[in-house]
Amino acid sequence: MPNLNRRKFIKMSATAGTAAVWSTWLQKVLAVEAHNASRSIRDVQHIVILMQENRSFDHYFGTMKGVRGFGDRFPIPLESGERAFFQSNGKKIIPPYHASKKKSNAALINGTPHDFPDMQAAWNQGKYGHWPLFKTPYSMAYYTREEIPFQYALAESFTICDAHHCSVATGTDPNRIVFWSGSNFNPDKRAAGINCTDEDSEPVNLRCWVNNKMPDPGYTYRGNAFQWSTIPDVLEKAGISWRIYQNPNDNWSGAMHGCLAFESFRSAKPGSAIYEKGMRHWTIQKLAEDVKNNTLPQVSWVLPAQIDSEHPGAPSSPYRGADFTHAILSALTANPEVWSKTVFFLTFDENDGLFDHLPAPAVPSYNADSTMAGKSTLDLAGMYFHNDKGTSEFPNPYFASEMSKGGPVRTRTYQDKRDTISGNIRPWGLGPRVPLYIISPWSKGGWVDSQVADHTSVGQFIEKRFGVTIPAISPWHRAVCSDLLSAFDFETPNDPVFPPMPETANHAALDEASKLLPKAVAPETPSPLYQEKGTRYSRALPYRLYTHLQLLQQEQKIRLLFENDGKAGAVYHVYDLKHLDRIPRRYTVEAGKSLTDEWNVAEDNAAYDLEVYGTNGYFHKFSGNITAAEPEIKLKYNHRKGGIAVSLHNPHSVAIPVSMVSNAYGYNVPAAFELAPGKTRRIQWLLANSGNWYDFSIQSGNGFLHRFAGRVETEKHSISDPAMGIGRFEI
Repeated sequence: MPNLNRRKFIKMSATAGTAAVWSTWLQKVLAVEAHNASRSIRDVQHIVILMQENRSFDHYFGTMKGVRGFGDRFPIPLESGERAFFQSNGKKIIPPYHASKKKSNAALINGTPHDFPDMQAAWNQGKYGHWPLFKTPYSMAYYTREEIPFQYALAESFTICDAHHCSVATGTDPNRIVFWSGSNFNPDKRAAGINCTDEDSEPVNLRCWVNNKMPDPGYTYRGNAFQWSTIPDVLEKAGISWRIYQNPNDNWSGAMHGCLAFESFRSAKPGSAIYEKGMRHWTIQKLAEDVKNNTLPQVSWVLPAQIDSEHPGAPSSPYRGADFTHAILSALTANPEVWSKTVFFLTFDENDGLFDHLPAPAVPSYNADSTMAGKSTLDLAGMYFHNDKGTSEFPNPYFASEMSKGGPVRTRTYQDKRDTISGNIRPWGLGPRVPLYIISPWSKGGWVDSQVADHTSVGQFIEKRFGVTIPAISPWHRAVCSDLLSAFDFETPNDPVFPPMPETANHAALDEASKLLPKAVAPETPSPLYQEKGTRYSRALPYRLYTHLQLLQQEQKIRLLFENDGKAGAVYHVYDLKHLDRIPRRYTVEAGKSLTDEWNVAEDNAAYDLEVYGTNGYFHKFSGNITAAEPEIKLKYNHRKGGIAVSLHNPHSVAIPVSMVSNAYGYNVPAAFELAPGKTRRIQWLLANSGNWYDFSIQSGNGFLHRFAGRVETEKHSISDPAMGIGRFEI
C-alpha cells in the first residue's frame, strides 16, 4: 500500500474502509491453519526475528488489559515511602503520564539517556526511586491504544510476553550482542569464575558501530573483537540454513548488527558463508521472493534501517515501526504454506530510558561492603561486570580515531558519581522489561505469556527446534529465562475472534501531524494511573513457588525458606520495609531446589516487615514481632484441582486471636476465631471462579499480618489476574 499524503489520510480516516482492508488481511492470516504434523515444535520450519529499538513494556502496554501494567496490585516499595510508580526527579514525584497524541507530539517523544551509568543509577540495584532524575521526566511517558493501535492489534491477535526483559541494564550494543550470541561477556571467563572487564565484555555501545560502507571499501571496526561463537556461527556449523535480511549500508552504522562485534564476522571474506549470508545486502523484496518460492531459510533475521527502527525521537516513530512491521508480515504471510510453518519473533533491544515498574529478575547485587545481597543455588562467579576503572573518567575508545587526529578529548565512565549504593562489581542482568510479540499460527488468540524471558530466550527456542547448542548462554540464564515454549499451542492451535488491524501506511502523515503539537512533557498535576479493565487468556506457567517463615527467637532472627517445586528456576525479591535504604535481597532458586536466609531483628525491637515478590504476581508479606505469640502458617497448593490450603498452628501456651481477610476474588473466609494452644486449623479453597488466583491475609495482635497472593498453576491455561487494578496500593 503506497504512502498517503495528509489530505488523503484525513479523508481515509473518516471512512471505515481502512479498518475493513486491514481486517480482511488479518483474518486471512489468522485463518491459515498451523502445520500440525507432529503436534510439537518440530512443526516449525522457519524462524524469523526482528529486533526493534528502545521501548519499555510499560511505555507501550502499561494500560492494556490483562498484562502486568499500571494496574499491578503489588508494586515494589521505595525508600521514599511510595510505591514503584511514584518516581522522583530529586525535587518532586513524577508518576507515569499519558503522552496523548491529541495534546502532544507523542509519536516523536524524546529519546532519553540509556547507557550503563545512568541505567545502573536509575535501577539502583533494585531500589529504583529516581528514574526521572537519571533518565529525565520524559522517561515516565506512556502510550495507550489510541497512540499505537497497530501494536495493540498485534498483541491482541497473537501473543504478548509481559515478563520479557532486556538482558543487560544498559544500551543497544550489549543487548544486541546477547541477542546474537547468547552473552555480552566472555563465556570462557565466566565459566572459570572470572568477572569480565570492558576488555572482554560490552557494557556500553562500542564494537558494533562501524565506519565506511560494505562491501567496498568495507567496514572498519572499533574495539577488540570477541572470539566466542555467534548464533549464525552455530547454525552454519550445524548445517542449518540462515540469512540476515539487511541493507549493510543502512543499519544505523552497524548498531543493529550485533555480530559485528565478533571476529568471525569481522574477518569474513566475500564468498564465505558468513559474509554471503550475514554481510551482503538482502532486501525485504528478497525476503518476499523467498517466501513466495518456498526458499525461506530455517532461521532469518531482519534488520531495520534507522528510520524504520521504532526508536524514540525523530526520524523514527511507532507509526513508521508499524509500517515496517506490516511490510515484513505481508511478505511472510503472502504464501500460506510457508506461513503455516513460520514463527515470527518481534522484540526490542532495550528500554531506552523509558520507565518500567517491574523489578528485574537479576543475580544478587553486592552491598557497598562487598557482601552479597541475596543468594543463589547456582554458582554466580563470573556473572558480574568488574568496573576496574571505578567512577573515574577515561578516554572514550569510541572516539579514539578522532582524538588521534587532534580532535577534542572525549571521556567515558561506567559509573555515575552519585551511584554510591554499591561498589564496582555490578550484575550483568537482567534489565527492564521490553515488549516481545510472538506472531505465528501457534500463538494466535490474544494470549499473554508471563514466564520470565530475555534475549537468550529466542536463542533457546532455536536450540529446542534445531537441536543445536549456543555455548555462550550461561547456566543462570538457562535456569531463569524461558525457552518460550510456554507461549505456544502446538497441540490444538485455535482461531478465535480478533480485532481489526489499523492502517500503517499513513505513518508519514501521522508523524507530520505530531510535529505540530507541543512536547509530551510531564503534567504539573499528574492524572491517576490507568489500566484497561478485563482479563485475557494466559498461558500455563511452570512455577510452583513457596516462601515459608520461621522465627528464631533465641537468636533474635527470622528465617525465610524459598522453595521451588516447579519446572523452571525463579528469582525471589525481598524488600525489608524497615530498611528500604538497603539494597533489596534477591534469591535465584533453580527448579526442584530451595535455600534459606536470615534477618537480624534485634535492632528493630524484634519486629519484622518483609515483602517477597516473584513471578506473575507472586507476593508474600510477613510482618510481626518474634516476641509475640504468633501462629505458624503453612501454605500448600492443590495443583490438580486449582486450590489452596492454609494450615495455622499455635505452638504457644496461650490462645491466639486470628482473623482472615479475602483481599480479592470474593471467596469465603472463616469468621474471626481463637486458635487454642497446641492446636492446628486447616482452611482450603478451590479457586476455579477466579482463574486459580488467590489473595488473602491473616491477622492477629501485635502487628501480625501475613498476606499471600499469586496464581496456582495446574499445567492448564487460565486467565490473567481478574483483580488487576483493584486496591493496587493497599498492601
